Amino acid sequence: MTILDRFRLDRRVAIVTGSSRGLGRAMAQALAEAGAQVAVVSRQIEPAQQVADEILAATGQLCYGYCCDVTVPEQITALVEAVVKDFGQIDIVINNAGISIRRSIEALSLAEFRQVQDTNLTGPWLLCRAVADHLKARGNGRVINISSTAAVSSFPGLTPYASSKAGLVQMSRTLALEWGADGITVNCILPGPFATDMNQAARQDPQINQQFLAGIPIKRWGDPDEIGALAVFLASDAGSFITGATIVIDGGRTV
Repeated sequence: MTILDRFRLDRRVAIVTGSSRGLGRAMAQALAEAGAQVAVVSRQIEPAQQVADEILAATGQLCYGYCCDVTVPEQITALVEAVVKDFGQIDIVINNAGISIRRSIEALSLAEFRQVQDTNLTGPWLLCRAVADHLKARGNGRVINISSTAAVSSFPGLTPYASSKAGLVQMSRTLALEWGADGITVNCILPGPFATDMNQAARQDPQINQQFLAGIPIKRWGDPDEIGALAVFLASDAGSFITGATIVIDGGRTV
């Protein structure tokens, strides 16, 4: 096996939540380009299936779209059952679905705080619990949790988001300990500023864009394909000895 062969994901099945757009879509596309079959998951079936069809057309890899609210345990269970029925197995899970409500703590309601925690932290916990037996049966599972640089370097108004993303880091470390002997690796990616639709307004505003670039040593926004490449590495045999790791991908912004 050559070094490039170790990055291949042939005959593996991946679930990627929040993958109808942005970084999730980029990671789903990258996994398929590396040979994986992909379950594209979103809260709405139409965009999920559209992206799945586009990835299938571009890569030739089997992809299906699924509707799932990761905060609802019954929907998580149904998702896992559907993926196993459609693909026959689960090898890779990327917990990417997330939300942010940005306001001062005085202006936030308890319901809003819980909404962010439920999506960003409880949702990944539920999915990890639901796929545990399937990953253990494969003996070569990969879990990649998408946190944020806000987990280590926060900003005012981010108490729900920053705390949920920091919690996801510790959850990943703990699962790495629990599942290591079963051949499952669990790692956490902390993305910084990427050129996605979510950040389009900031990138198009010259003043705001300049402020962002001033704090990035590489002096540019990240390309979504770059996080796709990192996800492929961690999901592949090339990353098989990496677990419990927290990998920052932010152009050096946090330093």
